[in-house]
Amino acid sequence: MSIKIYVNGKYCDKQEAKISVFDHGLLYGDGVFEGMRSYSRLIFRLKEHIDRLYESARAIKLQIPVGKRVLAGIVLKTVALNDLENAYIRLVVTRGVGDLGLDPRKCSGRPSIIVIADKIMLYPEKYYKQGLAIIIARTQQNSIRALNPAIKSLNYLNNIMAKIEAANSGREEAIMLDAKGYVTECTGDNIFIIKNSVVYTPPLSVGILKGVTRDAVIEIARKRKIMLKERNFKCEKVYSADECFLTGTAAELIPVVKVDSKKIAFGRPGPMTLLFSQECHRMARVDGVRY
Repeated sequence: MSIKIYVNGKYCDKQEAKISVFDHGLLYGDGVFEGMRSYSRLIFRLKEHIDRLYESARAIKLQIPVGKRVLAGIVLKTVALNDLENAYIRLVVTRGVGDLGLDPRKCSGRPSIIVIADKIMLYPEKYYKQGLAIIIARTQQNSIRALNPAIKSLNYLNNIMAKIEAANSGREEAIMLDAKGYVTECTGDNIFIIKNSVVYTPPLSVGILKGVTRDAVIEIARKRKIMLKERNFKCEKVYSADECFLTGTAAELIPVVKVDSKKIAFGRPGPMTLLFSQECHRMARVDGVRY
């Protein structure tokens, strides 16, 4: 069965899904997006993803032409049409069609809305069991005063440059630092470390995306009475951690066992990482909107 994709009011076959070459999302990365997951026909935290999309759109002065309830309905229908038990959903809103100039005021039509539902595996399955080896990137994280990483925009070139560094090093992922050398996040994931049974993750103020899976881990820690601190820290603290893991909608929760040339503790996924992984999987299968 051909994948059905929603594009500006129509559900198209994958081969027929098109946007204009003058769309400013293509020309300038002028737009926002969300990635969502469904498990057993439940979209995990649909409301939170829709809310974050509108926050990102508001930050770049992009008026989404439909309301939140209507947009959520489009997402649900797209996944249902593709009859996927478990899916990855990409929701994209661009500034729409304009001219070859940068000025967003030249986009005279309606913003473009695209919804894709398909399957995804961001990392090979073996890494979820054995853990990832990653690097510290030389590419610096965008400044909050430049392009705030909290805005989930279509402009991901900063992250892509760090991802290229990781690939050139034979690694799957890279940690990005801010101008002061503080750990922010990875190219597509939030980061957590554990030291002496305390969980640490960078605060939003350092310049990171407010991850939906990140929030789920924070909730689990609170329910389990596990001490969790949102604190600034540098890469030395990562090197000396007892455990490390990454979170993201596409990545889910994945252990990290090596950073640069340094093993994290014994070089294998730790018990608290496994606990959070199990709890996240359990949560994802009950906390969602059915399609």
